[in-house]
Amino acid sequence: MTPRVWAELDPQALRHNLAQVRARVGSARIMAVIKANGYGHGAVWAARCLRDLRGPGQEGRRAPWEADAFAVACLEEALALRAARVQAPMIVLEGVLSVEEARVCLREKLEVVVHDHWQLALMEELPRGAEARIWIKIDSGMRRLGFPLEAVPAVLERLQARPEWKLCGAMTHLASADEDTDSALLQAQRFDTALGGARLPRSIANSAGVLADDTLHRDWVRPGLMLYGMSPRGDQDAAALGLRPVMTLHSRVLAIRDCVAGDAVGYGGTHVCQAPTRVATVAVGYADGFQRALSNCGSMLLHGQRVPVIGRVSMDMTAIDVTALPAAAVGDEVTLWGEGLPAEEQARAAGTLAYELCAGLTQRVHLQSRAAARDQAALSEAVARY
Repeated sequence: MTPRVWAELDPQALRHNLAQVRARVGSARIMAVIKANGYGHGAVWAARCLRDLRGPGQEGRRAPWEADAFAVACLEEALALRAARVQAPMIVLEGVLSVEEARVCLREKLEVVVHDHWQLALMEELPRGAEARIWIKIDSGMRRLGFPLEAVPAVLERLQARPEWKLCGAMTHLASADEDTDSALLQAQRFDTALGGARLPRSIANSAGVLADDTLHRDWVRPGLMLYGMSPRGDQDAAALGLRPVMTLHSRVLAIRDCVAGDAVGYGGTHVCQAPTRVATVAVGYADGFQRALSNCGSMLLHGQRVPVIGRVSMDMTAIDVTALPAAAVGDEVTLWGEGLPAEEQARAAGTLAYELCAGLTQRVHLQSRAAARDQAALSEAVARY
């Protein structure tokens, strides 16, 4: 079946980007964030690209393109990876919601983030001798998850009262490292003060923190967006940071219409042609994850040339102006973002972030590793010839 919308995924780009992180952070270990289905790229695919699957006890030293561990948002995401036989160390960033979930984490050898007193109480319901692996999360200024700074000494005391538990480390999350390095450094100072002399591995830096200041790298870094070849900073694009896009999202032209001046395009007629216009309809819409906010402001890449989105993005289709491309034809491949059209640019046009574009892709989008995408293109060409 010929896909109408597909994402071509480049494993070498993913590995290159992790190696770029490794080069920046020195001896710090890398907790690759693959939550939200690997930011829309496929969590299992990303894990298999970034981790040697030789098995526990046989890994040896990590290669520059390998992650030391993976991070997911919730238990459901972790279990999907375990079901796919991803046995690497894995951290559940939001922690558990029940004692039953805590027991599953023990069984699957998952590391659990504890960020509040009620979660710590849940963990304490586990039987004595249960060897839980725990991270403590501290709120240093994000005001989202984490123990208050003043509560940290008492929390550490409660954790240390269970000697069978392995305290893996302490982490915090940076609120504005993408645009305000000083605020990130202040958060790091608060974090350190709260921990005092506790001898624990420490994790502060997300992607923006990795880029902001070397002193934020500490023992563990938690890159997410930059692994997928997108910049978390508004003042630096991905190419300038040495990152390569992992995903190139494609669709194809379904129809072409010649319109005259005065013709309105799409729902509500929000675009009115000012001159004779060649309009192509592309087989992608907001039900695929191409956001409605790109109406009349987004762009696509066709025959290597940028063309504007005109009219409203609808559920399954989007119109583009191909007047400048007389060779455009039904069946032509269109790039929505990726190589040649960075997702960050598309996101700025939509008034959002590249995170949201990629994570918002739906199940209708076929995820294909680069080799598979080439095979599909060859098959489509052969079918067309037949």
